[in-house]
Amino acid sequence: MRIVLVGPPGAGKGTQAAFLAKNLSIPHISTGDLFRANISQGTELGKQAKAYMDAGNLVPDEVTIGMAKDRMEQPDAVNGFLLDGFPRNVAQAEALDAMLVGEGMKLDAVLDLEVEEDEVVKRIAGRRICRNDSSHVFHETYAPPKSEGVCDVCGGELYQRDDDSEGTVRKRLEVYHTQTEPIIDYYRAQGLVVTISALGKVDEVTGRAMEALRGEKAA
Repeated sequence: MRIVLVGPPGAGKGTQAAFLAKNLSIPHISTGDLFRANISQGTELGKQAKAYMDAGNLVPDEVTIGMAKDRMEQPDAVNGFLLDGFPRNVAQAEALDAMLVGEGMKLDAVLDLEVEEDEVVKRIAGRRICRNDSSHVFHETYAPPKSEGVCDVCGGELYQRDDDSEGTVRKRLEVYHTQTEPIIDYYRAQGLVVTISALGKVDEVTGRAMEALRGEKAA
């Protein structure tokens, strides 16, 4: 299957993408991984992206699209892929469609992870990270530490990242609503959108997604 995964920040896209890609035996292609790989390997596209990023500018669509195209042409993506973080806007969605048509391919589904805005804010703003080891992550509501402000693992101080503050989260949501959400309507017009609730345990959401995608495949 060829799938695009969409949803607001805090919807759990990265977690679900990993599980779904494993269950469907297709590669998980994320924008973040594409950028890191191209920059670390020193590809021409990676050099272009780094120049824009170092200057504090957004990487142009054509660079992102070029990276995605290169990745989707790799042997492990012959039987499908799951795109996470791309396309990010309608222009990228149109470019993706054109590229797939040129390769004689098409998308099978666009999986929309739905979660209310207040829940997104609660999920992200409640995160606390250990200053000693950023892999030690807690949550004020869902995974609180035994002692407030103290890491259970190493005793380090827990803090809230600037990116996780409520004000920043709401700004990120505004960007999502303005730039990315319109692609849902774009793909809905093509009959590709499958919307599921992103609430509940990780395995519950994965099960919901697999069921919806199986129905889409059968159709």
